[in-house]
Amino acid sequence: MTSWGTQQSKREHRVVLVTGASGAGRSTALDALEDLGFEIIDNLPLSLVPRLFQGAPLERPIALGIDVRNRDFTLDTLAALLDGFARDPAVAAELIYLDCEPEVLLRRYSETRRRHPLASDMPPDAAVEREIALLAPLRARADLRIDTTAMTPHDLRAEIARWYYPGEAGRLSLSLHSFSYKRGAPPGLDMMFDCRFLRNPHWVPELRARDGRDAAVAAHVMDDPNHGPFLAQLEALLGLVLPAHLEEGRTHVAIGLGCTGGQHRSVTVVENLAQRLAQAGWQVSIRHRELEHGAPRPPLKGDGERP
Repeated sequence: MTSWGTQQSKREHRVVLVTGASGAGRSTALDALEDLGFEIIDNLPLSLVPRLFQGAPLERPIALGIDVRNRDFTLDTLAALLDGFARDPAVAAELIYLDCEPEVLLRRYSETRRRHPLASDMPPDAAVEREIALLAPLRARADLRIDTTAMTPHDLRAEIARWYYPGEAGRLSLSLHSFSYKRGAPPGLDMMFDCRFLRNPHWVPELRARDGRDAAVAAHVMDDPNHGPFLAQLEALLGLVLPAHLEEGRTHVAIGLGCTGGQHRSVTVVENLAQRLAQAGWQVSIRHRELEHGAPRPPLKGDGERP
């Protein structure tokens, strides 16, 4: 599957259908596509969908939210719609299926206190299982399947951007992620580097509660004699591989840099590397996962166990 931007000139109309189990992240995926320039239409009756593509070529692609709540939704109706798109030389259609483990879907519904759309005549767990079984043929037919079980909304938005980034032709976007190894690596990374060998500000009491964006913390990390060569080697490696990714048609590369708590060393390295990559002309975004809920954060239990 290629991003819609690589095929834009080949078809007059482009549509992405987003479906999957209720609670798997359909609204988040649609929001991400809207931010990428798609026109979003959710829960349109399936019988009306073909009318969207009658007439002049669309100025921008369309993303359709499809699930069991759509009026006149049946597998046969949706299959007929997809078959019609496949036969129409003017329409380029792709189907995204958002997958998720049943127990996670149940937990999400419990947290939001929303009722499952099929739960009116059965318990929630039975409704989840029934919907998954009902949508199984669509899962098998999907052009792109995304398992959101372990994803945050941010992770899902990043994954959508990975496939549908509508930037300039030949443009590659980079996302740099700092993270804590104690909490596991973020999903979807293309490359990952360990910063735990660098000098740890955790052991300096006045720096412990700050993070790697703080000037004093950054200076402490950068004073490590290994920091400069490490950053230079990273820049050299990425200077070699990123143009090759670009030539292969990639539109997004995610790079993770981790340390013990995800607060100090990895944050400083991400900030410094992002600056160098931006100066080299790359489009770079930053995510400090452990700082997203506010910084400074209380130390993790056992933070600094590995110096």
